[in-house]
Amino acid sequence: MAVQKIKTIDESQRMIELFKVVRAQTMRIVAPLEIEDFVIQTAEYMSPPRWHIGHTSWFFETLLQTYQPGYQTYSEDFLFYFNSYYEGFGKRIERAKRGTRSRPTVAETIKYRQRIDEAMLGFLERAGERDDSSTILKLVRIGLEHEMQHQELLIYDIKHLLCDIYNVPQNAAPRAATEVTGMAEVEGGLFDLGYQGSNFAWDNEKPGHKVFLQDFAIDRAPVTNCEYLQFIESDGYRDFKWWLSEGWDNVKRERWEAPLYWEKQDEGWMIRDFLGLHRVVDKVSDPVSHISYYEAAAYAKWAGKRLPTEAEWEKSACFDPRIKQKLDFPWGNGRPGNDHANLFDNQLWSVMPVGSFTEGQNFYGCHQMIGDVWEWTSSDYLGYPGFKSEFDEYNDKWFVGQKVLRGGSFATPAIHLRSTYRNFFHPNERWMISGLRCAKTI
Repeated sequence: MAVQKIKTIDESQRMIELFKVVRAQTMRIVAPLEIEDFVIQTAEYMSPPRWHIGHTSWFFETLLQTYQPGYQTYSEDFLFYFNSYYEGFGKRIERAKRGTRSRPTVAETIKYRQRIDEAMLGFLERAGERDDSSTILKLVRIGLEHEMQHQELLIYDIKHLLCDIYNVPQNAAPRAATEVTGMAEVEGGLFDLGYQGSNFAWDNEKPGHKVFLQDFAIDRAPVTNCEYLQFIESDGYRDFKWWLSEGWDNVKRERWEAPLYWEKQDEGWMIRDFLGLHRVVDKVSDPVSHISYYEAAAYAKWAGKRLPTEAEWEKSACFDPRIKQKLDFPWGNGRPGNDHANLFDNQLWSVMPVGSFTEGQNFYGCHQMIGDVWEWTSSDYLGYPGFKSEFDEYNDKWFVGQKVLRGGSFATPAIHLRSTYRNFFHPNERWMISGLRCAKTI
C-alpha cells in the first residue's frame, strides 16, 4: 500500500511539471500579440485569443469546483463566457458571438488564468495523498491534452487574424531534402486499428480492433504545391466532374480558386504564411496546406487516385511487415524528435519541403506522415466498434457529418500526438493546417 502511495505521489509531481510546461506554452503563443489582437474573432468558426486562454482555465476551474471542498467560483460571468460546447455545465455563449463582447477584459482574463494556476498547483501538491488521486490525475491529464488542442487552434486563429504580421521566431533554416517519389505498395489482410497501449489516448482512438484491408498503394509523400498547382492550372476549380456535389456547390458559393492563403497576383500565385509572402514557384516542394476535404477529394480524383481510409493511413504509417508488428510511429517506438517530424516543438512555423525529415520515414519509404500537415482520409468520423465514452460531451457528440484527418501538423505539440490520433473537421473547413496524400486500390 505504501509503495502504491509513493507511486501516486510521484505521478502527481510529474503532472505538476507537465501542468507548468503546458500552461506556460499557451502564454508564449500569445506573447507577441497586441492588446487589440486578443479580442478579434475573424469568422464564426474562429475564437478570439482571449477566449482560448480563458476557456482552457475554465476547464480546470470545473475540476476545482468538483474536487476542491469549499472552492469559490471566480465569476459566474466567466463561467458563461468561457464555456464552450458543454451543455452539462450550464448556460454558455454562442460560438459565433465570442468576439462581440469586450468584457471580461484581457487583463481580467489573464488575472483569472493566474488565479486558476495558483489554485491548481496547490490542489495538485495534495492530490497524490487522496484516495481518488488516480481519477483526479486522469482528469488533469485530459485538461492538459485539451489545452494542447487549443494551442493548435489558437495558432490557426492567429494565422487567420494576422498571418505574416504575427512575430514568430525565424527558425526555418534550410534543411537538406531528399527526393521522394512514387507510391508504396502495402499488403492487405487483417490489421489492428486504433490504440491498444496503456498510456494516455482519447476515447475515440479506442478500442483497438481488427479490420480487413485489400492490398493498396499510398503516396510516399504528401501532395506538394507543385502538384496541386497543376490541378489549378488545368481548370480543376472550374470543372464539376472532379467534385462531390456538395463540394462543387461550395466552390461556386465561396468562389474558391485555390487553397486558403493563396493569392493571385500579377507574377502568379502567391502563398501568405507566418513567415511572409512567397511565390508558389519558390515553394513547389512544400506540402500543400489549408485545403478542405472537398478539395482533397477533387484533387485525388483528378490525379486518378483516391484518398486513403484511416485504416489504410494507419497501417501504412506504422506497420512493419518485417516483424509483422505495428509500431508507435513510422520510425519506431520512440517519441518524435526534431529530426523525425515537423511538429510545434521544432518552432519552424511553416511546412517544410518533402524529404526534409528522412529519419522520420517508415519501412515503406513514406515521408512526413507525422507533422507538417494533417492529412484528410475518406473515413467518416464515427466511434469504433465497442466505443465507450470516457468523458461526456467531448468526442462522441461530434460523430456525424465530419471526416477524419491523421498525422498532425507543424502546430501540433509533440507530446500530444500519436499515430492513432484521430482529428476531425467538417468537409468544407480549411482554416486548419490540412493537406493530403493519395492512395490506390491494387
